[in-house]
Amino acid sequence: MRGLKDQPERVSAMVTQVVRFRDRSEAGQLLAQALLDYAHRPKVLVLGLPRGGVPVAFEVAQTLAVPLDICLVRKLGVPYHPELAMGAIAPGGVMVLNRGVVKELDLSRAVIDQVAARERRELERRERAYRGDRPLPEVRQRTVILVDDGVATGSTLHAAIATLHKQQPAQIIVAVPVGPPTVFAEFGTEADRVVCLLTPEPLHAIGLWYEDFSQTSDEEVRALLARSELPVQHGNL
Repeated sequence: MRGLKDQPERVSAMVTQVVRFRDRSEAGQLLAQALLDYAHRPKVLVLGLPRGGVPVAFEVAQTLAVPLDICLVRKLGVPYHPELAMGAIAPGGVMVLNRGVVKELDLSRAVIDQVAARERRELERRERAYRGDRPLPEVRQRTVILVDDGVATGSTLHAAIATLHKQQPAQIIVAVPVGPPTVFAEFGTEADRVVCLLTPEPLHAIGLWYEDFSQTSDEEVRALLARSELPVQHGNL
C-alpha cells in the first residue's frame, strides 16, 4: 500500500462552510462532494461503521454510485465511563487499545478482557442483525472508503483499518465529517488518504457538531443497507 505522500492532497476543513451539520445525512452529502474523484469507479466500496457511520456512508455511496456495506467494530468503553474509549475490537481477533487512557486510569488486563468479551458478543449480534444471509464484501484489491460520523479517540477507526489491512485492499480512504486537527497525522500512516471536513479545536465531542445527533437504530442500519442493494448502486462492478 502506498503512503499518504504518494496520494492526492488531503482534503481539509475548507471543503464546506458549515459550522455544524444538520444531521448525519447532510454530513454524508457534504462529505461525498470531497470524494467525487471516486464516483462511478469500478472496484470502489464504501464501508460504514455501525451504527452512526452508516447514514453518513449511505449518502456517500449514493452520490458516488458505488456499493455500500458495513465494517463491524466495537468500542471498548471504560466500565464506569462507557463513552470514554479505552480501545476497540473488530472481527478476526483485532484489538486496538488506547494506551494513554489505559495507563492514565490504571486499567487492568482483567478489566479490559471482561469488557472485550461483552463487546464481542455484541459484535456477533450485530453481524447477525445487520448482515443476515448477505455475504461479506470482497475487499481484496479494491479501494475502500471507510466512513464514520466523526473521530474522537480514533480507537474504532484504528481497529477497522487493522481489520481491512488483513484483507489486502488496494487503498484505504478514511472519510469523516468531523475530527480533531490531528486526524490527518493520526491516520496518515495507516490509510492512503484522509478526508475530514471540520477540524475544530477543541473538539470536545462529536455530537456538538451536529444539530441532530440522535442515536441510529438497528432498524435504520438494516433499512439503509437494503436500500443500497438497488441495482443502481451496484451496477458499476
